[in-house]
Amino acid sequence: MIRKHIRFWGRVQGVGFRYRAYHAANSVGATGWVRNEYDGSVTMEIQGTEEQIDQVILMIEKGRFVRIENMDARTIPIKEEERGFFEE
Repeated sequence: MIRKHIRFWGRVQGVGFRYRAYHAANSVGATGWVRNEYDGSVTMEIQGTEEQIDQVILMIEKGRFVRIENMDARTIPIKEEERGFFEE
């Protein structure tokens, strides 16, 4: 089990990114949250296995209008008590 803080840049706001992230994370059993930032990027903290996290990102990228141009990810401490995945 790992937790990652990921920042996405590109065409990531107003294209269903958070909606796709929410449904993808819940479908694979990952926990965390996703939110839009004022600079046009999207931030996500996601917790699960490496495979679950990779699968969520792939599912987001399949969005018809989503275009991830850059991504910055770092591993952070897990949150044992966290349940579910939420849009902030």
